[in-house]
Amino acid sequence: MHHLLIFGPPGVGKGTQSALIAEKLNLFHLSTGEYLRKAIDEGTELGLKAKDIVEKGKLVPDDIMIGIVAQALEDNTAGKDGFILDGFPRTLDQAKALDVIFQKMSVTDIRVLYLTSHEDELVERLLKRGRKDDTEEIIRHRLHIYEESTKPIIEYYRETKEVVEIDGVGAVEDIFVIISEKLNK
Repeated sequence: MHHLLIFGPPGVGKGTQSALIAEKLNLFHLSTGEYLRKAIDEGTELGLKAKDIVEKGKLVPDDIMIGIVAQALEDNTAGKDGFILDGFPRTLDQAKALDVIFQKMSVTDIRVLYLTSHEDELVERLLKRGRKDDTEEIIRHRLHIYEESTKPIIEYYRETKEVVEIDGVGAVEDIFVIISEKLNK
C-alpha cells in the first residue's frame, strides 16, 4: 500500500506526476480542486456549501475541504492500492485535521513527496501556459504565498513522516523515474 501526499509550488508538475504515479501504482488520485468542482457539479451536500463560497470568489473553509477530502477517501479507495493527495493540505490546520482522518482510517505509513524548483523556472513554465491571469507579477505573488503557507506544513511533516524531496526541473519522464526509484526504497 502507498499513501502519498504530494507538494510543490504552482507549475512544478504535481498534477502530472500524481497522475503518472496513480496509474503506475493503482492509487486513488485526489486532486482537491478537481474533486471540489465535481462535488459542486454533482450537488452533494458539501458541494452545495462550497458552491456559494466559490461563486463569491472566496476560499473554501477548512471544515468543508476536510469533509470533502474525508468523503473522497472513504468513497474511492476500495479496490485501490492506496492514494495520492494532490493539493491538500494547504494549511497547517488542514494537515492536523488530515492526521485525524488518517487515524480514523488506520493509515500510518504516509510518505510526503516534495517537488521543488527555482522560482525563475516556475515563472517561465507558468507564463508558457498562456492563461490571461498568469502575469509575471501575479505568478510571483502566488509563489510567495505558496512558500509562506507550505513551509510550515513541510516542517510539520518532517517531524512525523518521511519527506522525500525531489528536484522538479527536467523532463516529465526523468522526474517520474526519480520519483519511482525513491518510492521503491
